Amino acid sequence: MEHWDTILFAAYVALLGVLSIYGLHRYALLFLYLRHYKRRERTRPPAPERLPAVTVQLPLYNERYVARRVIEAAARIRYPRDLLRVQVLDDSVDDTCEIARATVAELRAVGVNAEYHHRATRTGFKAGALAAGLDATTDELVAIFDADFVPPEDFLEKTVPYFNDPAVGMVQTRWGFLNRDYSLLTRVQALLLDGHFMLEHTARNCSGRYFNFNGTGGVFRAAAIRDAGGWQGDTLTEDLDLSYRTQMRGWKFVFLPDVDCPSELPVDILGFKNQQYRWAKGSIQVGRKLLPSIWKSRAPLAVKLEATFHLSANLSYLLLVVLSLLMPFAVMRRARMASSGEFVIEALAFGLTTASVLIFYAVAQRELHRDWKPRLRALPVILALGVGMCVNNAWAVAEALAGRDTPFVRTAKYRIESLRDRWKSKLYRSARGRSFFVELGLCAYLATGFVVIAGLGGWGALPYLGLFLAGYAYVFGLSVIHSRR
Repeated sequence: MEHWDTILFAAYVALLGVLSIYGLHRYALLFLYLRHYKRRERTRPPAPERLPAVTVQLPLYNERYVARRVIEAAARIRYPRDLLRVQVLDDSVDDTCEIARATVAELRAVGVNAEYHHRATRTGFKAGALAAGLDATTDELVAIFDADFVPPEDFLEKTVPYFNDPAVGMVQTRWGFLNRDYSLLTRVQALLLDGHFMLEHTARNCSGRYFNFNGTGGVFRAAAIRDAGGWQGDTLTEDLDLSYRTQMRGWKFVFLPDVDCPSELPVDILGFKNQQYRWAKGSIQVGRKLLPSIWKSRAPLAVKLEATFHLSANLSYLLLVVLSLLMPFAVMRRARMASSGEFVIEALAFGLTTASVLIFYAVAQRELHRDWKPRLRALPVILALGVGMCVNNAWAVAEALAGRDTPFVRTAKYRIESLRDRWKSKLYRSARGRSFFVELGLCAYLATGFVVIAGLGGWGALPYLGLFLAGYAYVFGLSVIHSRR
């Protein structure tokens, strides 16, 4: 029995060590941000003497509540009408088709160059729709917006000038959020995405590392897409896949943290789970597909290492699930042996990982918002949500590692823009998913461990165990509430 105790505790410490490495990586990104971005002179290039023609692509799939909003917003973008084409790429199978087709007809009647394209089959999902749209245009630039975005009128005025440099293949803007303050869930999502854009993207871009187009809120040079092999639908994150292939071909990417492109966050935990599942599985799929080529390339070692961290980061969810299972055993062993040395190791590993998360997202808020201090009240929930999403995301990672293909499952949008808006009576539904009962099981398992360890006097470990229990309970509880519609 003692032999198995030692093995389990060794595995537990090893997992903490690997997770600590990913925690250190956050500090490295923060260092790159402070070193490069804060010292950079940020000036926008002048408008080009000859404006390039731009196609605005709007991929839709069953978006009855937001289709009109995004199409009309795209038509309001300030740009010479003879150089702007709005391309609605609709794969819908519900009344979104009628809404989108009617909106396009209305815009064409007032002189907007708008086109409606409908595919009978969703071959390649979003990647297939974008590829079909690219085949139908000869314009030099392609701007892409998902249905939950509302592009600002000056979007092209702020992005097109960067294409004066013929080596620039893509310009990405920072996401803003129409419904940031709708609920605790949306506030936490906004904190997470603020950190991703402001610190991760900026650090990678300014230091010469690869970073990715986020699938929306950006502009691609059409020649760069074609040169990289075009849109490919063999992963769930076609945007990440194309981004790496394009930069490996030598094209430069530009990130504009000062340009805000408003979007709508998922308001229900089930939609958020679908979104996170796609992103987690897709990143591992892209890593399996491209990391061998990246390491064989002539890219600098720093670029290869950052790409590896970036594309493998979601492996941490799989590790956290295993850590959740081992934690009660490890803590009970330490409580029985009264080993202060083991407690120090555990506390340092947890502290390093936890502090990196809190510091990272706190800095992002300070950089982005004048009223950043009140926003930090939601930071502890980031830790709980990150733990609670482990099962959902670990499942996605495991499927990607096993090479199992699954269809692209969209995230439902409800046009939630203010606290007065309601979503529970609207048409679209998200399934509870396979992680639901596993989360329940982990709640019961960790709650039992919490009681037993408290009885053994292992008070020092209870905050860590409580964090994991709170995370799984939060996600499971929201899943129950949001599925009862």
